[in-house]
Amino acid sequence: MSGIDRSQIKPGKRVRVVLKEDQKSGKLTEGIVKDILTNSPMHPHGIKVRLNGGEVGRVQELL
Repeated sequence: MSGIDRSQIKPGKRVRVVLKEDQKSGKLTEGIVKDILTNSPMHPHGIKVRLNGGEVGRVQELL
């Protein structure tokens, strides 16, 4: 499942995100959603979230 639809992402959900510094390589970081930062219902590059560890990235996969 992709992370472009905000309604599928809730705090506490396990996801894989691409961090800003990893956008060129496409490296994914796994974590638990703490906050949803994107206000719009959809985003073509993925919904931006903050993970429990403090990392901020765009959701690429829902686990």
